[in-house]
Amino acid sequence: MTSQQDYELITRTGPGTPMGELMRQYWIPAARSSELVADGPPVRILLLGEKLLAWRDSSGRVGVMDHRCPHRCASLFYGRNEEGGLRCVYHGWKYDVDGNCVDQANLPPQQQFCDKVQAKAYLARERNDVVWIYMGDRKRAPDLPPFEACLAPADRVGIRFVQRRCNWLQAVEGDLDTSHVGLLHFGAARPSGKLDDAHKDIVVNRAPEYRVTETPYGLTYGAYRPSATVDGGTYWRVAHFLYPFWIMPPVTSLEHNVMVRAFIPMDDEHCMFVGFESLSYARTEARTNMAGVHIRDNLHPNETGWYGRYRMVECEENDYQIDREAQRTKSFTGIDGIHTQDQTVTESMGGIVDRSFENLASSDIAIARHRRMLFEAVRAFQNGARPPSADEPHVYAGVRGGYYTTTAPGDWLAQHREEAEKLRRQAAQERGIAAE
Repeated sequence: MTSQQDYELITRTGPGTPMGELMRQYWIPAARSSELVADGPPVRILLLGEKLLAWRDSSGRVGVMDHRCPHRCASLFYGRNEEGGLRCVYHGWKYDVDGNCVDQANLPPQQQFCDKVQAKAYLARERNDVVWIYMGDRKRAPDLPPFEACLAPADRVGIRFVQRRCNWLQAVEGDLDTSHVGLLHFGAARPSGKLDDAHKDIVVNRAPEYRVTETPYGLTYGAYRPSATVDGGTYWRVAHFLYPFWIMPPVTSLEHNVMVRAFIPMDDEHCMFVGFESLSYARTEARTNMAGVHIRDNLHPNETGWYGRYRMVECEENDYQIDREAQRTKSFTGIDGIHTQDQTVTESMGGIVDRSFENLASSDIAIARHRRMLFEAVRAFQNGARPPSADEPHVYAGVRGGYYTTTAPGDWLAQHREEAEKLRRQAAQERGIAAE
């Protein structure tokens, strides 16, 4: 890809855009179930450039629909959620969770035409305290994706929602980029510091080499370097991109990295980080004496506006609370928290990065391949092909990223898949679920 027009094809996700229509063929996590209360106020959801409302009716069912009343287009956000439906306060027209008009209060009974009015509504499902939305053809809706991190009981799944003020693609590419970990997050570390073996490897050698391959579910890459702690060993960091916006970065060891995260487009210049992590595997964080090397979400209380949910306190307006003294003396960035550091650099590129200004290097091979892969998938979709894995969510089962050190010879991808499959089956047995 060389032209800005090509990049526009894979960054824009609003209604009618090629990438947006492709994304609508997959289930999308959009809200916490706990945000919706039976007969309570609707919640504004901005998703793929569409202004939607999510609400829970009297019987507990979840509805997701366009915020505009099909009558005169007043916003249903101000409506009354009562007696099994959402009623517009302008003229009293009422809709159920499927978008069916069930009452037209300002019309005499003989003049009502409820059967001819339909609000734009989407399928909604709930799993592990998350509302998932399918924005494509209802008749083609597949099963929810069987990510390993989502298969544990609800009280054993950690969930994170964080808004990011940038295009979804640059956020995804931030997690596809592993070489930044040794600098952005561990740049102040020294090999003699208090680091576990895995993080010592990324500090001793901050410039890995790469292997990249496309898969039925997306893309897999392995960043590798000689191990600084195992004689004759190779330290691997393996990550996955899974269509259409899912990432499994190697945030911890392959054994414990039972997680998946997504960057869901809200509109073209805002996205929502949604992360799932199995709490059955307590993440082992690096124990260091450095400032900023931890994960935290410092969020404002949710408000009701379109951009009012899961906003970080640290932002461009306060320079992400950078501490220049800490940057000089203790921390590589002076910015506290790994997630905040990621947020800072991806948002600093602008709402949509001007890629004509870029100079990609060999360390960006996964990003370059990912862009080309997306472009080809969108073009194929425009020509009538179904998006990769959209109708076959089972291909996500058992996929796991993570880091590890090996002295075994052979194909890196086969070794990774074999070890990940062994760990998946072990985890399934521990949950009392037969491994498929």
